[in-house]
Amino acid sequence: MKYDVRLTDEAKQNVRDAFAWYAERSQAAADQWYAGFLKLLESLAIEPHRHHIAMENSRFPIELRQANYGSGRRLTHRIIFAIREKAVVVYSVRHVSQDEWRPDEPQRGDGQ
Repeated sequence: MKYDVRLTDEAKQNVRDAFAWYAERSQAAADQWYAGFLKLLESLAIEPHRHHIAMENSRFPIELRQANYGSGRRLTHRIIFAIREKAVVVYSVRHVSQDEWRPDEPQRGDGQ
């Protein structure tokens, strides 16, 4: 089964912010980061259940999972998402240096 991957407004803004940060340093790095992010989204469409439960899960009424973007010393972001019937809803894209995603953070749309 292939899932429809949707990003909330917050997640879209997170991606724009990360891309802009990389682009300030190197357009090539920004393009590479974004291409890798799109590949990760493609993998969420195919196998979202293979990713671990997010550390924030206990604070939310739905099951949250996280996909790590990068590996080892190059791990840069956590993609926080939920699996809903035939969709994967990405709620937040957080740099690994950021605190846990909190339920009281503004949530702009639910990706549906």
